[in-house]
Amino acid sequence: MDELRYDGKVAVVTGAGQGLGRSHALFLAARGARVVVNDLGGATDGSGASQTPAQKVCDEIRAAGGEAVANYDSVSTEAGAAAIIGTAIDTFGRIDILVNNAGILRDKAFKNATEAEIRPVIDVHLYGTIWCTRAAWNPMLEQGYGRVINTTSAAGLFGNFGQANYGAAKMGIVGFSNVAAIEGAKANVKVNVIAPAARTRMTEELLGPMADRLNPEQVTPVVGYLAHESCEVSGEIFSCGGGRVGRVFVGAVPGYFNAQLTAEDVRANLATIRDTSGFIEPANAMEEIGLLMKVSSGR
Repeated sequence: MDELRYDGKVAVVTGAGQGLGRSHALFLAARGARVVVNDLGGATDGSGASQTPAQKVCDEIRAAGGEAVANYDSVSTEAGAAAIIGTAIDTFGRIDILVNNAGILRDKAFKNATEAEIRPVIDVHLYGTIWCTRAAWNPMLEQGYGRVINTTSAAGLFGNFGQANYGAAKMGIVGFSNVAAIEGAKANVKVNVIAPAARTRMTEELLGPMADRLNPEQVTPVVGYLAHESCEVSGEIFSCGGGRVGRVFVGAVPGYFNAQLTAEDVRANLATIRDTSGFIEPANAMEEIGLLMKVSSGR
């Protein structure tokens, strides 16, 4: 089997000072990519800053014979994101791969959550993904090539107590990625999403005994494929962890139709409305509307 390589490609990995980001950066560099190792170097709640984590990973890459440069800007602002992508372009002349991985946690039951818990998490996860992708977007479109890998979470896809802030940001990333995949298609810019389960400093306490079975290095191969020029898919979500990888998707069912629909109809036909047999997977919003048109016409 031919080894997937990234010779001549330039990659940016955010939050690459530790955990998943570190694993992704080391892998890409070992396979020939020139890598911008970005990390603010803050605590898991986003407070503080240090150049040590990013620089340490950068030094690891160089010691192994790879090419890398460290960046310490925050993904949470448009200016910070522009500086991150600018580091790639100024240092290596281009940007081919973007792995949006940076994140923080400020868990709190929603009834007790304040702006101090909600806004910073959304700024780092959702806006961080948007701003970094936006900064890399036009260069990728202009060169007719790009691979963007965004990071969601089971908490966003399925929910988790105490993580309304995090879940909102992570599901927002899915919606953003769906649109970006559609808009990047003609320029061979592919955008996909991973939902990783891995032992990191953010998740170690949450995972408990499972943590020992969920190494970051078991997630990175999925990033490796999605970042490669041979990647065939775009606009998809992959759950991955512990050596397992599987697709997650949003589907729509035929449901129940009545042009004079009433609230009582909804109550009486709830089983049909919720029946998942015969579902479709819309590629865009218009295809979902097409399902309505099909059902309403009796076809």
